[in-house]
Amino acid sequence: MFKKPQHQADIGVFGGSGFYKFIEIEKEIDVETPYGSPSDKLLLGRLGNKKVAFLPRHDRNHSIPPHKINYRANVWAMKALGVSRIISPCAAGSLQKHVEPGDFVICDQFVNKTYGRPDTFYDGPIATHVSPAEPYCPEMRSIAIKTAKDTGIKVHETGTVVVIQGPRFSTKAESKFFTAQGWEVINMTQYPEVYLARELEMCTLNISLITDYDAGLVGDVEPVSHSAVIKVFNENNEKLRKLLFALIEQIPDERLNCGCSNVLEHSRI
Repeated sequence: MFKKPQHQADIGVFGGSGFYKFIEIEKEIDVETPYGSPSDKLLLGRLGNKKVAFLPRHDRNHSIPPHKINYRANVWAMKALGVSRIISPCAAGSLQKHVEPGDFVICDQFVNKTYGRPDTFYDGPIATHVSPAEPYCPEMRSIAIKTAKDTGIKVHETGTVVVIQGPRFSTKAESKFFTAQGWEVINMTQYPEVYLARELEMCTLNISLITDYDAGLVGDVEPVSHSAVIKVFNENNEKLRKLLFALIEQIPDERLNCGCSNVLEHSRI
């Protein structure tokens, strides 16, 4: 499917809402993909001995709404640079009282409520069915949880993110339904990003940055004001940078035990 990737990066990071700057940039490159252009140029730099590629999924000017992001181009571009691990942070709302604004959630499951988004690289001629049963890399999740605790960040070790289409938010009725299912997090960009990365045998890690309670909790939890959301938003991005700097240094060079690198062996007849 791929020519041999140019090894320009080991780890890819997608920047979410408000997270447009991360590492000291050594160069910016355009990557051509069979699916069109990615959201922005890919920004390359280093953290310790790791080569890192950074891509703001909404572009640096936040001009691309979640339902218009070219997810296939973004993920393909990372793979084309040699990336084997993707870190996929996102701003998100909470669906449960105990998941508070300012908390981080290391999600282990998603529920897809989007529609019309191209969500596979495998349109034929070989039928390919990559299992999403465990969509997030267990090795990456374990490292992220330990690193968050070590850096003093309040972290939830598991969580299900329900991904809605956007750009509109949920009604109170929709939000109450999601809460009643026991799901913890709501967001607009995790799908199909995580699944596409899995199709290309990349390890993926989600870090959900909780900025507010979703609409269905109004009445049960005091509504969060706009100024409070912005304050949490900015504080979360600072905590995220701190976490990512520490996390990336802890990621081993080789992928040995997670199984993400050979999912295609079990996906075709």
